[in-house]
Amino acid sequence: MDELFWSPVKLSITIALTAGVIVLILGLIIGKWMSNKNFKGKIFVETFLMLPLVLPPSVVGFFLIIIFGQNSFIGRAIETIFNQSIMFTWWAAVIASAVVAFPLMYQSAKTGFQSVDKIVVEAARIDGATEFRIFLFVFIPLSLKAIVSGFILSFTRALGEFGATLMFAGIIPGKTQTMPTAIYVAIDSGNLDLAWQWVTITVVLSFIMLAATYLIKYE
Repeated sequence: MDELFWSPVKLSITIALTAGVIVLILGLIIGKWMSNKNFKGKIFVETFLMLPLVLPPSVVGFFLIIIFGQNSFIGRAIETIFNQSIMFTWWAAVIASAVVAFPLMYQSAKTGFQSVDKIVVEAARIDGATEFRIFLFVFIPLSLKAIVSGFILSFTRALGEFGATLMFAGIIPGKTQTMPTAIYVAIDSGNLDLAWQWVTITVVLSFIMLAATYLIKYE
């Protein structure tokens, strides 16, 4: 019972943290680049980046299957290199969680970077700082609240991911069965007591994470 209960909890947190780190890196890079760029078609690029936030999770899962499935070039290349398909693996759950969580990190990071005083940035350039050092020692410290909030929200979104994970990673106990999918199985099998325990942990963790973003925002 203990292993049955704790396995989805540990998997959910591990997958959400891994996905969170991935979207943190991508969100900082892409958010910084998009924060000070103006080009034709920018609105379409931004719409594409934010699309997973509004798409039904089943649609996200469908596209992940198309992109990484055995009938795609990417899917076949991964299978050739690693001698197995990425579908129904731990990494499939990470990818699904990262895709749906990315818009939150991207939007937070971009908003934070846009709020940095341009006078401070220009002063750093005049002092001879490289663009990388300006990014590392000016933009990130001055946008830290937005970045941390974005990471927390991304982690929380990844923790609760269900639809795309179900389609792309499946429900394999001890491997891809996260708390949301475990709750689904528990309810489907009539084990409401077990479902309630996972629901309680999910609600408590989500409440703590969301409260943390408000504390950071208003401190």
